[in-house]
Amino acid sequence: MTAEDFKNGQVLLIDKPLNWTSFQAVNKLRWEIRQAFNIKKIKVGHAGTLDPLATGLLIICTGKMTKQIHTFQGQDKEYTGTFVLGSTTPSYDLETEIDQSFPTEHISEVLIHDTTKIFIGDIEQFPPVFSALKKDGKRLYEYARAGEQVDVKSRTVHISEFEITNIEGNTIDFRVVCSKGTYIRSLAHDFGKALNSGAHLSVLRRTKIGDFDVANATSPEDFIQSLSSE
Repeated sequence: MTAEDFKNGQVLLIDKPLNWTSFQAVNKLRWEIRQAFNIKKIKVGHAGTLDPLATGLLIICTGKMTKQIHTFQGQDKEYTGTFVLGSTTPSYDLETEIDQSFPTEHISEVLIHDTTKIFIGDIEQFPPVFSALKKDGKRLYEYARAGEQVDVKSRTVHISEFEITNIEGNTIDFRVVCSKGTYIRSLAHDFGKALNSGAHLSVLRRTKIGDFDVANATSPEDFIQSLSSE
């Protein structure tokens, strides 16, 4: 590809590594494109944030295609990952330490599978307090990290598919297809409550956005390598 190709607009499928922020991925690719083609300025943006502790599909648009980001953001997404039953964390994932433990002896595999059914369709969900959503000009995680209480309103999201793919003791693997705005961390938390226990998210991978599949994505390193061979 040429500099003009990137300016006219490209849709890049990137497999985001663990511990990278989506913002870091965008900045890294923008810098590498500018360096490779000696471009002073080019628009680059992503279509849907992934948490640092999540891996998987990140759609990155360049040039004129950044105007289409909203169309990608609105598409359904598929995730796979792991819930751990019997304990919760303030962030609903491994960003924070376990703060409470709960009994799990009453939880059977049948109950786990049956409980998924109550989350299918439109559901009310509270975003995690450790999230990038803004309230009064500040991100929720800024309040949370400062130990400040903040009221978070629920939102209606849609889950079209929710299946349990493996159960090993208190570790549950899952696959979810959901609408824009769904927090899988919140789903983990609510799933634990629905089992009269607790749960948190330990692994998350985004596998699809609309018709785009992570199987067709490339790592940032491989993308950068491809630029040097242009």
